[in-house]
Amino acid sequence: MTTKIDQKITGYEVVRPDEEQANATVTQIAPLLERDDVLEGTTYKIKTPNSDHAMYITINDVIINAGTSDEHRRPFEIFINSKNMEHFMWIVALTRITSAVFRKGGDVTFLVEELKAVFDPRGGYYKRGGKYMPSIVAEIGEVIQQHLVSIGMMEGQLSTPELEAKRREAKDKLGEDAVAHGNQCDKCGAMAVVRLDNCNTCLDCGDSKCG
Repeated sequence: MTTKIDQKITGYEVVRPDEEQANATVTQIAPLLERDDVLEGTTYKIKTPNSDHAMYITINDVIINAGTSDEHRRPFEIFINSKNMEHFMWIVALTRITSAVFRKGGDVTFLVEELKAVFDPRGGYYKRGGKYMPSIVAEIGEVIQQHLVSIGMMEGQLSTPELEAKRREAKDKLGEDAVAHGNQCDKCGAMAVVRLDNCNTCLDCGDSKCG
């Protein structure tokens, strides 16, 4: 290829072909996850008291290092379906952005904290079982958290024996609607803090000021 020179030459340098190719090498920070033809997934159901229609959340995973000792699952994409068209636009946006983050790889657990911190200005709701949800988006974040825990990407248990014992104790001492009258937890934000044995205890995450 011919290059036209319009200025006076004041110096020159000989570049070898192998050096030129080395300088042009681009290194990616992290390769995008590739989609297999068939993915394994799990579907979760959300039913809020604010809608007659349930919301179904499907998270599909890819298998990394299949057949080796380092085999593990990673989320690849998320789909949210509902007959309620009121939230259609932001649901489509949320699923596309979340799926894009999943495909980037790396640590995706930050999504849980970000989504669970979203509060509906119109007020939250109590899901079945008495757990307070500040918004639908927050409950979607909780579903993602539940999925990441189940595939081993996040530490924690969905329900420990100790926490279940505290819930039963609160039900026996304070009644069926104990959580419905709870205060907000400083640790997880749930409106589930009750007084048990002269100690404030969160029936959602198990946090207790008495240890």
